[in-house]
Amino acid sequence: MNEIKTIVSDIKKGNIKPIYFLMGDEPYYIDKISEYIEKNVLDESEKGFNQVVMYGRDVTIDQIIASAKRYPMMAEKQVIIVKEAQDLARSIDQIEAYAANPQLSTVLVFNYKYKKLHKGKKTYKAIANNGLIYESKKLYENQVADWIRKVLAGKKYSIEPKASQMLVEFLGADLSKISNELDKLITVLPKKTIITDKHIEENIGISKDFNNFELRKAIGQKQVVKANRIINYFTQNPKNNPLVMTISLLNSFFTQLLMYHGLKDKSKGNVAKVLGVNPYFVDDYSSAGKKYPMRKVSQVIGFLREADIKSKGVGANQSSSDILKELLFKILH
Repeated sequence: MNEIKTIVSDIKKGNIKPIYFLMGDEPYYIDKISEYIEKNVLDESEKGFNQVVMYGRDVTIDQIIASAKRYPMMAEKQVIIVKEAQDLARSIDQIEAYAANPQLSTVLVFNYKYKKLHKGKKTYKAIANNGLIYESKKLYENQVADWIRKVLAGKKYSIEPKASQMLVEFLGADLSKISNELDKLITVLPKKTIITDKHIEENIGISKDFNNFELRKAIGQKQVVKANRIINYFTQNPKNNPLVMTISLLNSFFTQLLMYHGLKDKSKGNVAKVLGVNPYFVDDYSSAGKKYPMRKVSQVIGFLREADIKSKGVGANQSSSDILKELLFKILH
């Protein structure tokens, strides 16, 4: 995020590069930088003649270069944004000659999602020397809760660990989706609000009592009745609680529990660091570790793999509901 702030700050100061090559596996930041350039480099009065949005599937590199070499009309700069530029992957190296000597009055932006330029190529070096290359890396799921906290802090909000974990477990590591949901919260809650699981339930529609976070906690504490209530809710609301997500999250939990058993230093700080979790959740692993010895944890991971295979229709003809109920029984008994 610091790199993003630097890019935006430089643009605000008028230190604008002739080429921005935005690439990588996380589209969220690529879109954010591109949108900022699109909205802020030119005044509204200048955009009509001097700002163009192209799509990689509809243009060639030659056409992009021809447009980039034109001079702006009644403005200091022209802006050309090439969205979905990854569709030009086979011919992208043709930009090398232009990148080596770019038109300084043009701001050429490539949104090159889910792909990367090879650092050893001349094209990469030419763009890096005369423009800016930004690689947007995908966050690991265990980094997303902290990302949510930082984003909200920047907007004068805070969030309880359980609430952020609910968002992560429901939306995964999709930063665009999470950002959209955070925007919903911000529009209805006053600044300095501490966002709780109740806010998440009321404004986003994720049940604070019947979700994967609560299921994992109930299983970890061997609360049989509560765990069964939750999976019954899941089976009645399969669209919001897909089996594949539940299996994946439980597998992550028991894999981390296996790591917990292998630790010599089980202090809260070390467990949080090694497992990559918020210290708030360490007690969940300590409690589950007492109820699930290492041998049982290994067995549960095997059950989860079997359930995953069955959920894909391999070697069994069971409904998602039956697979989930069978899995829960095996884990708890």
